[in-house]
Amino acid sequence: MIDLYTFTTPNGRKASIMLEEIDLPYEVHKIDITKGEQFAPEFVEINPNSKIPAIRDRDTNLTIFESGAILIYLAEKTHKFFPTESKQRYQVLEWVMFQMASIGPMFGQYNHFYHFASEKIPYAIERYKKETLRLYGVLDKQLANCEYICKDYTIADIITYPWIAAYDFMELTLDNHLNLKRWYETVSQRPAVQKGMNVPS
Repeated sequence: MIDLYTFTTPNGRKASIMLEEIDLPYEVHKIDITKGEQFAPEFVEINPNSKIPAIRDRDTNLTIFESGAILIYLAEKTHKFFPTESKQRYQVLEWVMFQMASIGPMFGQYNHFYHFASEKIPYAIERYKKETLRLYGVLDKQLANCEYICKDYTIADIITYPWIAAYDFMELTLDNHLNLKRWYETVSQRPAVQKGMNVPS
């Protein structure tokens, strides 16, 4: 049994999609970041950085934080969605790190300055919007000749999907990146993705 500590953000949804895909039983613990629950001492013991998601594996008594680490752990635990052949494995890791180092931070900054900043700063909004669209282009080019990011469906797709799914919230469009749009629509049809995107309910 996996304990999942999460909230309704793109980062949180990565873990719930993965758990649905690998069909492991899990219990959801909602950490409401709008109320500061991520700073509660009992959660800080699980993740000293006070961020969701995090998991506890009751079978091994391991706690894991950081979405990339969680997906790699669950993939290795179940031998799913993470190739064992060296070249393919490192390609998947490249795109997992690409999401963690570029997509998440840049999309997150755009969201912050566009939706939540107390002061509208045009320079910041334009800067992060341009970078978000550039990253759309990187993915679009990668998807030009393959159905999924690394040919087969892997944790690279799972970790990336919730951030792309936020395009509407960011008031952007995928219409100028047709390969990315096709990928988004394909992944959206997976039942596990649909379930994971609604956790916590």
